[in-house]
Amino acid sequence: MLKLPPPVWALIYVLLTLAISRQLGWPELPGLPLPGLGITLAFIPWALPVWAAVMFHRAGTEINPVSPTNRALVVDGPYRYTRNPMYLGLVLATFGVAIWVGAWPMFLAPLALFATVNWVHIPFEEAKMRRQFGATFDQYLARVRRWV
Repeated sequence: MLKLPPPVWALIYVLLTLAISRQLGWPELPGLPLPGLGITLAFIPWALPVWAAVMFHRAGTEINPVSPTNRALVVDGPYRYTRNPMYLGLVLATFGVAIWVGAWPMFLAPLALFATVNWVHIPFEEAKMRRQFGATFDQYLARVRRWV
């Protein structure tokens, strides 16, 4: 699972749930779809990954979490509020797509993405960062929550 980055998993999950929704005849949840809210939630959360990427660039380090070396531990910008702003943005964006489409199978995409990053990608990345940054990373873990 680590060979595919989370944005690819997000796309796979959205496409899979779209196919399931289509196969089931687009079974809507009561009160949905909400296209305006869904579109907003599908696009605004992309500000988090962009902001995080800018912070990585300013720190002169790599964005790729599986890189053998990262030059800096980024703790500014969105990283003051969440340890995973890029993943949070992806999960919120897939949730926005679900609200936009309104079919209940679509809500499986953000759940599957959350599970994939929370229990596969993040533990691997945190172990790597702990090895690389030691006590500094442990202090950061104590100050900032994984999600929000």
